Amino acid sequence: MNPKMRMKVLRMMIVLLAIVGITDVVAATGAAAAEAGAGYAWGMPLAAGIALGLTGIGTGMSQGQIGAAAVGMVAEDGDKFVTGLIFTALPETIVLFGFLAMFLM
Repeated sequence: MNPKMRMKVLRMMIVLLAIVGITDVVAATGAAAAEAGAGYAWGMPLAAGIALGLTGIGTGMSQGQIGAAAVGMVAEDGDKFVTGLIFTALPETIVLFGFLAMFLM
């Protein structure tokens, strides 16, 4: 991996960790407000929406690149259609983790 790509990956990992931390803080703030009887706990739905939205964005970004590679692979060898279809559908499991996080919150 070249140094430029390595820095991009490192930056993305730092941003994702920061977003996860912010989501946790928002969820904890909402839970604390609900326990204190401060009315509607706005933090929990917001944190759930952030979790689901980010998994959807991540899935879309990865499926775009995987789909382009799969089309090229199938164009070269038509027998690899099933493999390309499996690799294209594989990132959809990430959205399931977002739904799981949403329902757990």
